[in-house]
Amino acid sequence: MYNSFLRKKGRVYIISGKLKGQKIAFKNNLNIRPTTNRIRETLFNWIAKDIKNSRCLDCFAGSGALGLESISRHAKFVTLLEIKKKIILSLIQNAKKLNVSNVEIIHTNTLDWLKKTKKPYDIIFIDPPYNEKLVENTIILLEKKKWIKNKSIIYIETKKNQPLILPYNFTLYKKKITNHIAFYLYIYEKIKI
Repeated sequence: MYNSFLRKKGRVYIISGKLKGQKIAFKNNLNIRPTTNRIRETLFNWIAKDIKNSRCLDCFAGSGALGLESISRHAKFVTLLEIKKKIILSLIQNAKKLNVSNVEIIHTNTLDWLKKTKKPYDIIFIDPPYNEKLVENTIILLEKKKWIKNKSIIYIETKKNQPLILPYNFTLYKKKITNHIAFYLYIYEKIKI
């Protein structure tokens, strides 16, 4: 109840780690749908042994809750991608307020940004606005442009009953479905030639 109250007020809090209890503010009139505290807690329990010193990419940052939670739990570096300018300003303000310097906040269209090639990430979060094509297109670009490497972890959050078809080298590791949301953890297995 308290969690949904905070989300309606445009705030969520960091669950654990060095920033535990700190609030993340966001403009709730911009259709941001932050990952709930309960789902974040489950997700970060799943990746607890992998998060420390990892490089993380949040493809659709929104409130920044996934990326900032990663930093709180000792991720080495986090890149946040966001298309809306007003949300970018909130992300920058939150990073400053939390005194976080190991975060890169990029105002961009995620699919355009992923068409480049850079150093791959260890953990990638895909929680886009509910649109099944965004997940599929993001996965295609992540693999094609080598943003993922062998054993990269990919988190995907969708609305319940949204079909999810991934390439066969994405191995489902964990899955949970709530009343409205389905969330998955995949491990990328690089194809050996």
